[in-house]
Amino acid sequence: MPSADTAPALPVPKTKRGEQTRQKILDAAEREIGSKGFAEASISTITAEADVAQGTFYVYFRTKEDVMRELVLRMGRRLRHHLTVATSGIDSRLEVERRGIHAFFEFVRDNPNLYRVVMGMQFVDEATYRRYYEDFAASYRAALEAAVERGELAPGDAEVRAWALMGVCDMVGRRFALWDRSGALDRAAEEAFALIAQGLEPRAAP
Repeated sequence: MPSADTAPALPVPKTKRGEQTRQKILDAAEREIGSKGFAEASISTITAEADVAQGTFYVYFRTKEDVMRELVLRMGRRLRHHLTVATSGIDSRLEVERRGIHAFFEFVRDNPNLYRVVMGMQFVDEATYRRYYEDFAASYRAALEAAVERGELAPGDAEVRAWALMGVCDMVGRRFALWDRSGALDRAAEEAFALIAQGLEPRAAP
């Protein structure tokens, strides 16, 4: 199965109406795949959900895997924008981490189907799934290295740190933002940040 790096480029809509139709299909696929899973969702159910003819699907996509990859790209774009807005204008790296955790949990709760699509991608196209996280880790690593240079963080292996921080947010986000739809996100976010900022080592009472 071709990955996002090896698959031929998808057709680009030539009109605004075409782009709107393409987005309708993607929106429907997000709901179908996110709620039913990749195996249970089908092109026919996706086009029915989008209220378009089944043949219209093939104007913009070749396969269901193509749609899945596009949704992973959508997740990456939306999440990066959300985090950028939430942390803009903040000088302290630790405060960026704190605000970012809160923003990430909010994003997961607001976009459960899209998050489930990314989770399911590991079983459909592992290369694209890995690329999604590797791209995030690369930018995260650069930000952590810059913060160390500015004296805002203690020296350490930025690659390991980037993946560890992503892992904390991913798993805690699943538990408290995706699986628990009614719990208080702020408490979970603050506890996750306390672990990141202070670690597990006991400290003497003031």
